[in-house]
Amino acid sequence: MKKLFPLITIAALSIHSVTAFAGDAAAGKAKAATCGACHGQNGISPNDLWPNLAGQKQSYLVKQIKAFRDGQRADPMMAPMAAALSDADIDDLAAFYSSLGQ
Repeated sequence: MKKLFPLITIAALSIHSVTAFAGDAAAGKAKAATCGACHGQNGISPNDLWPNLAGQKQSYLVKQIKAFRDGQRADPMMAPMAAALSDADIDDLAAFYSSLGQ
């Protein structure tokens, strides 16, 4: 039983980490229309002022968007965009952009 405990713990943590950022890429695509104005319709920004989002890791995108929403990152353009986003919205957007290749 002692040998199984670490494996069970690892499996439980793995399942938790997979579901922590579960989002719906199709729903994210529908929600991304506003984002496309700066970050490009396919997540490739037409302007060097704004980063490409396509292909970024989902967990990174979730963390950064939540940081804008929650005031941990300050940006006069992003803060108001992120302010109204729910956790589900953020998960969906992150799933969409992370699914796109660069």
